[in-house]
Amino acid sequence: MSRSRSDDRATSAATDPLRPADAVDGVETDDSVTSPKLGFVGWMRWGWRQLTSMRTALVLLLLLAIAAVPGSIVPQRSADPNGVVQWKQNNPSLFPILDKMQMFDVYTSAWFSAIYILLFISLIGCVIPRTKHHWQALRARPPRTPARLSRLSDHVESSTTLAPEADGAIAAEHAIDVAQQQLRRAGYRVERYDGKGVFSVSAERGYLRETGNLVFHASLVGVLLAVGIGGGLTYTGQRVVVEGQTFVDALTDYDSFDPGRFVNSDTLTPFTLSLDKFDVTYQPYGTAGSGQAGDFVAHVTTQLDGGTRQAQQIEVNHPLSIVGDRIYLLGNGYAPTVTVRNADGDVVFHDSVPFLPQDANMTSLGVIKVPDGLPEQLGLVGFFYPTSVKMSTGAFTSAYPSLVNPILTLNVYAGDLGINNGTPRSVYALDQTGMTQLTGGKTGVDSIELQPGQTANLPKGMGTITFDDASPSGSTDGSQSVKRFVSLSIHHDAAGPWVLVFAIFALAGLITALFVPRRRMWVKASTSGQTLKLEYAGLARGEDPTLKAAVEAVAEKHAEALQAPETASAPSESAEPRK
Repeated sequence: MSRSRSDDRATSAATDPLRPADAVDGVETDDSVTSPKLGFVGWMRWGWRQLTSMRTALVLLLLLAIAAVPGSIVPQRSADPNGVVQWKQNNPSLFPILDKMQMFDVYTSAWFSAIYILLFISLIGCVIPRTKHHWQALRARPPRTPARLSRLSDHVESSTTLAPEADGAIAAEHAIDVAQQQLRRAGYRVERYDGKGVFSVSAERGYLRETGNLVFHASLVGVLLAVGIGGGLTYTGQRVVVEGQTFVDALTDYDSFDPGRFVNSDTLTPFTLSLDKFDVTYQPYGTAGSGQAGDFVAHVTTQLDGGTRQAQQIEVNHPLSIVGDRIYLLGNGYAPTVTVRNADGDVVFHDSVPFLPQDANMTSLGVIKVPDGLPEQLGLVGFFYPTSVKMSTGAFTSAYPSLVNPILTLNVYAGDLGINNGTPRSVYALDQTGMTQLTGGKTGVDSIELQPGQTANLPKGMGTITFDDASPSGSTDGSQSVKRFVSLSIHHDAAGPWVLVFAIFALAGLITALFVPRRRMWVKASTSGQTLKLEYAGLARGEDPTLKAAVEAVAEKHAEALQAPETASAPSESAEPRK
């Protein structure tokens, strides 16, 4: 009966007196590895170590940057609610899908918040242990001088023959004293390690590199905290203000308001802002760049609660700062002043209505709603032309953005405006459902055309409508016959200053971590008879292409210091340093 090779080896191992009883041949071992069961605590510890590794933190930081990209591609409800509505109208089939994915609320979405929180935890888990280790390293002594410095790649050696009467031990100790002073002046932490006949100094520098690294990562945590907490205290609001009107910093006075999670009515600091005048200059008609706006300036008067009134200006890219709020000038346009009277001559509507610009020549579209005082509710959809020109088709257009020949055209609708049931309605749009068009279009009745100061009759004898002339008394040029309006954005950013501070610290830490080298330096002196042997060596932590030059510079300066009359130990012959 045949026997296997393994059986023969087992018999040989049992009978061979020179073979240890516990010896195992490598060919007979089982190559499979059985890992111990981790259990719940083990898996939790493993997951924590993976999450708090620097590699995971870098991956999460990259994911956060990628996750923020959709926020710059599609409009966000927090910053551009009107843009979201317009995007929905332009993409009705795609909008529900992206909305379910929270693409229009990227920065408050569940998936963005998950990445944000995981990155926050990962950075804290990285920074705290490394800070503890770095603190211990700062308090530790520089390491002992290696026994064989010649094994280090960056090594310089020199020898000097002493005078016959010189004491070798004293000369070696003096050389290390000089080296210790030089290294300390160069910013090294030094420690002496002297032995029998051998004297050495161990020096270390570059701990600022790790300090900068920790400051960088701690600053990233600070940025995350500032954005997370400060975002809850931040709010943004928009308001359209017509010349002569006053805006009050209260929730009820905003056209739209987007508050942070911790913002309420008590958060706002009361102040008032009145638009006194809006100035804009255009390139003259017929010149190069005709109609192009040159400058925008909103002259306003502000007043804090109980304070004095101050005249200030708001310009493009030059916002107004007041009580922590920054007020930006976003847009402007014309606001024709319209007065509607009923059949008895009573005023039922009087207001300056902002018309939204539709092109570069300020052709503007607006809606006037008259809910009370007439037999039926009226809605008037109008176009305003600052410099009206009649085309061959009979339609008007504006040839220049300034007020040269202003005309207001209106189409009248009668019926239910849909505002009595409490449903919010846009003041810039007219829901024509349940309304009947009385002028313009296919009605066979011409649209109402008005110039400043003119009055026209409303259909069905309802009354009259007047396009009021807003020119100052005595003015004849007509340049101010229509009021202007400005669109203001009031933004309060509680996180901005803190983000800036942490960003500066992060940049400073990153520069320090990149450009401060971490290295160790050793100088050893020993004697053999009347020969003084000096060794210099360096070791870098990581890549340091300047280490070789640094070691040579230390050796050169040390040799110069030893040869100086006040520090020389009476050497009789000097040899050049050799590597």
